[in-house]
Amino acid sequence: MQAKTQETKLPHAIIVGLDSMTGLQSARILARNHVPVIALGEDPNHPCCRTKVCEKILFTDTSSIEAINVLEILGPTLPQKAVLFPCNDLSVLLISRHREKLQEWYHIALPAPEVVEMLVDKISFYTYAQQNGLPIPGTFFLRSRADAENAAGQLTYPCILKPPMKTELWQEHTKAKVFKVRNAEELLALYDQYAPWAELLMAQAWVEGTDANLYSCNCYFNANAEPLVTFVARKLRQWPIETGTSCLGEECRNDVVLQESLRLFHGVNYHGLGYVEMKKDARTGEHFIIEPNIGRPTGRSAIAEAGGVALLYTKYCDLVGLPLPTNRQQQYKGVKWIYFRRDLQSAFAYWRRGKLTLKEWRVSWQGKKVDALFAWDDLAPFVYDFFGKPLALLTGGK
Repeated sequence: MQAKTQETKLPHAIIVGLDSMTGLQSARILARNHVPVIALGEDPNHPCCRTKVCEKILFTDTSSIEAINVLEILGPTLPQKAVLFPCNDLSVLLISRHREKLQEWYHIALPAPEVVEMLVDKISFYTYAQQNGLPIPGTFFLRSRADAENAAGQLTYPCILKPPMKTELWQEHTKAKVFKVRNAEELLALYDQYAPWAELLMAQAWVEGTDANLYSCNCYFNANAEPLVTFVARKLRQWPIETGTSCLGEECRNDVVLQESLRLFHGVNYHGLGYVEMKKDARTGEHFIIEPNIGRPTGRSAIAEAGGVALLYTKYCDLVGLPLPTNRQQQYKGVKWIYFRRDLQSAFAYWRRGKLTLKEWRVSWQGKKVDALFAWDDLAPFVYDFFGKPLALLTGGK
């Protein structure tokens, strides 16, 4: 638990899942807008839990009912109704399923419970997308070895294999988010290896294109399903390469991504923070929805703030009744977002494959950018992540 000396009368923001770059970035963004922040995390030794921007940090299992119990105990002690910022899918589901217990003490920006369940569950979402004409890659649901054999015979390669959601059981056995599969034999082998750790797996057509063909739209919708903020960006590199999470991205303009994101969320009467990732097929120019993330900030929410667009603070102001920020319109300044350590890993891997020159690497880092973890006034998370504990002690971390 860490104390913050500055007093404020604003309602608290509660970060659920501080031990992630998403949680850390969200806490910093809100704290820099003079919002008092209380965070829930799981691992006191996680680099992101070394931040000093929180008024206090409570440690619990943020993916189980324990988090709800902690929020129920915390709520009555707060001077005003606070705003919840869940930072992972399981926390979003928990809060949605227990919203009636929490709404007395917390502002919760989520759509109807059935909408949350549908958008978080990839099977339900892809079924919805197919039924409503939303652009998605060809998708097979593998509930059995027979399903896997059928998909293996129909898919073109490469394809991808992934679970609908990374459950605790999945994460106990692998940190992989998705697998890129080269042929039918590899698909069946991977299915046999990983099927025991998921209720089912999804096989999906691979959309041709580099990391730079992956676009995203971060947005916030008020209770009337009106978009108060939208922000479009794209990846430049990711880690692990081709199938991982963004480690270098830049804001850009892509009206197809913006309009398809708005169409998806308008269709379900959406409320809250939303995110849609799409990939532009390098062969046809078509855009396909890869996945939505709902009810929470994402790793690249901070690129909106770097671009001068108050994404998270707009949600906060909307829920507590403060005047909305004036900086809610994207200006397309080309600002970049980087996770320095992981981008070093990604760039080195691409360089070894002959797909990135040193000059291209240097150029990719040019321009205004914000780092996922680095901050001069809050160094410990970056130092712990990059160098480990010994040097972190020099910054005042424990």
